[in-house]
Amino acid sequence: MLIALLSGIIRLTLLWFQTRLSHAIGSDLSIEIYKRTLYQPYKTHLSRNTSEVISGVSNKMERIVHEVILPVLTILGALPIQAGIFLVLLWMDFVVSSIAFLGFGLIYYLIVFFSKKRLAFESHRLNDESARTIKALQEGLGGIRDVLLNGTQSTYCDIYRNSDRRFRRARSNIQIISSSPRYAIEALGMVLIAALAYMLSVREQGLAAALPVLGALALGAQRLLPLLQQSYQSWANLKGVEKVLQSVLALLNQPLPSFADAAVAPSMPFHRHIRLENLSFRYTPEGRQILDTITLELPKGKRIGFIGKTGSGKSTLLDIIMGLLEPLSGTLRVDETIIDANNVRAWQAHIAHVPQAIFLSDATVAENIAFGVPKNEIDLEQVKSAAAKAQIAQTIESWPAQYQTEVGERGMRLSGGQRQRIGIARALYKRADVVIFDEATSALDNETEQAVMDAIEQLGGDLTILIIAHRLSTLKNCDLIVELKEGTIKRTGCYSGIIGYAQV
Repeated sequence: MLIALLSGIIRLTLLWFQTRLSHAIGSDLSIEIYKRTLYQPYKTHLSRNTSEVISGVSNKMERIVHEVILPVLTILGALPIQAGIFLVLLWMDFVVSSIAFLGFGLIYYLIVFFSKKRLAFESHRLNDESARTIKALQEGLGGIRDVLLNGTQSTYCDIYRNSDRRFRRARSNIQIISSSPRYAIEALGMVLIAALAYMLSVREQGLAAALPVLGALALGAQRLLPLLQQSYQSWANLKGVEKVLQSVLALLNQPLPSFADAAVAPSMPFHRHIRLENLSFRYTPEGRQILDTITLELPKGKRIGFIGKTGSGKSTLLDIIMGLLEPLSGTLRVDETIIDANNVRAWQAHIAHVPQAIFLSDATVAENIAFGVPKNEIDLEQVKSAAAKAQIAQTIESWPAQYQTEVGERGMRLSGGQRQRIGIARALYKRADVVIFDEATSALDNETEQAVMDAIEQLGGDLTILIIAHRLSTLKNCDLIVELKEGTIKRTGCYSGIIGYAQV
């Protein structure tokens, strides 16, 4: 009775320990994947599918916890019990116990041999369909306006249905393969014990003398067979999620930059100019040359515009200036300092970016202006100051909740001009002295664009502002305009000079 009670307490303790530990390990690994993903270079993010990363951080990691880590911990916790039972049975009757264990082992070996190829196939299908289901969700919900307008709900439902069914069929097949040996073992185990009983009964001592051994063997089998089945099931699950595990390990093996765990870098000195010297870039070794030996000087405190046809290299050039992309050759200098991996974070402390499509989280106006700052650390006075400089404070303060107004997912409750001005306010909240507008007004109508440009013009004269625009009229107040063509600088000049050249 005492042994039975002690066994129950030990098993409950093991259950608590194994479950808590497996989920804690899963949490650590998931956080590490997310951290390593966020620290990857911008070029890496451009080339990867976000649905695969999201699947790895959430769905796949959850499966690794339940189908790899927890079963392995369970087996490790049960090993002392298995070893104890096995040694006692060997002590009672070495030959009979050895035959029994070899028989059970052979049965499991045959099952493993015939099932491993099927498990590998289902593992690949499980990994692929997991990413496809998330991709279907992202595309359907991300493009909901076009989906509703075009009435293509059924198309996205079919895409999701087909991927989800294949995913769940693969999971069910793995579960069937991992669980089914239990029933075969129960049947074959009884046959094996019966055969051993017959073998013992024909000995000189007779069946009566064999009963203690058979009883101990039956009791041992009752304890060991579930553990053997659990071991096999864990192996089967591991094979079933082998491809999933490989993709998770690939995310965990992403390199971290040297500054990942360092303190926040102070901004580097910037007093005179940004200089590009013989700068060239291409995205892949086989790809076309995006920028070709660009040499350009951008004085501090000036408004500089960039024009050129789509594909001329404007956005790539600004990505290099922001330190998001590393040039293939040539240098980026700030004053006389070359920007490289060792000081890029110190340079980026100067920079704020306002893209064409401002990302707004489903949060308050204040949280979106102070984007990335913990809610309890937001400086509301600084938020109001940034909003005022971006010419949107009056609008925000006319709303009932003012800076606590919820903007909706992707800022759907705001107009295009309001979103752009919140983007400008976000850049100013950072107190950056280099603000880059990457086609930030190209999606706006003329009147809204003029209002946003007026807000830009009201910004302090100590700011260096770089603007990409399709319409030349957007850049009429720029000190310098740079025109790019096929990755090279076609010409530079002031607005009137460029307009006169265009008219000629």
